[in-house]
Amino acid sequence: DLAVPAALDAIQQFTDLAVRSGVGRLVLLSGRGEDEALRCERVVQESGIDWTIIRASWFNQNFDEGDFRDLVLSGVIALPVGEVGEPFVDADDIADVAVAALTEPGHSGEVYEVSGPRLLTFAEAVSEIAKASGRDIKYVPITLEEFSASLAAQQVPEDYAWLLNYLFTELFDGRNESVADGVQQALGRDPRDFTDYVQSVAASGAWNQK
Repeated sequence: DLAVPAALDAIQQFTDLAVRSGVGRLVLLSGRGEDEALRCERVVQESGIDWTIIRASWFNQNFDEGDFRDLVLSGVIALPVGEVGEPFVDADDIADVAVAALTEPGHSGEVYEVSGPRLLTFAEAVSEIAKASGRDIKYVPITLEEFSASLAAQQVPEDYAWLLNYLFTELFDGRNESVADGVQQALGRDPRDFTDYVQSVAASGAWNQK
């Protein structure tokens, strides 16, 4: 994640190596509304070679492949987010934009801000997951202090706990509460809707209790 303290140096070293190695095009996956990410973007933009930036909102796949899956299976998703809307984006859409930017002409110098087609609160997203999976799942908003205490109780590594606290502190103040059109710009089609995502995952059995 470009928000972590070591990211800027890592991106600088990688970009320098790419330039020395004769790489002709770079695509950077970035995040919306993150000052740290913007600094990493500038490293790529000032590299002297062709670049494309993909600024993504929160991934749909956090709910079935990432950290939220265990919460879904537990039946309670407790996070420090209230009624702020998030335009969850599908990782497959991000991948399609990245492939196009890497393999097709016409994407050099573009900043594609990618999101899903609509805003959803976490409560609304969890409701859709519950409906599609046929499971009893509820969303419970908690304070940041309660969230931090929960991470400590679960012995989450300190650096990762810092990142989660940062993300929930910085990115859910309303700054990203808007839909972006980067998928349409890059691919000429609409992004995948969250409902289509949850129905596909539910049909795969990924949310079946194990």
